[in-house]
Amino acid sequence: MTADLHRQTVLVVEDEDSIALAIEFVLARQGYAHERVARGREAIARIRALHPDLVLLDIMLPDVSGYEIIEAMRADPALKGVRVLMMTARGSVVERRKGLELGADGFIAKPFELAELRAEMARLLELG
Repeated sequence: MTADLHRQTVLVVEDEDSIALAIEFVLARQGYAHERVARGREAIARIRALHPDLVLLDIMLPDVSGYEIIEAMRADPALKGVRVLMMTARGSVVERRKGLELGADGFIAKPFELAELRAEMARLLELG
């Protein structure tokens, strides 16, 4: 292992414990450094502090929506390089289009296969 190898960091913004646990299991197995926040209000401050390589962002959160979070991220020049994979249980074309228009780099509908999640994360992290 070379000294300049960057361990990629992923922030999970997900309020449902069962989904977050499954995602965190995948992240740990893949060797990513990761953290989780369960509330939208905590997300932007944590994203600014952590400056992760990738944010797995649920759209439907109990306080601030994922759409509001991605808008705030894309309005902040310091967060320009942070990739975002939006996740939602309502995987309609309208939701996908809105997320991508607001600046998401990818979109995945829940429930998703863990292999699909791994593939999307790898694709987005390669872009960085």
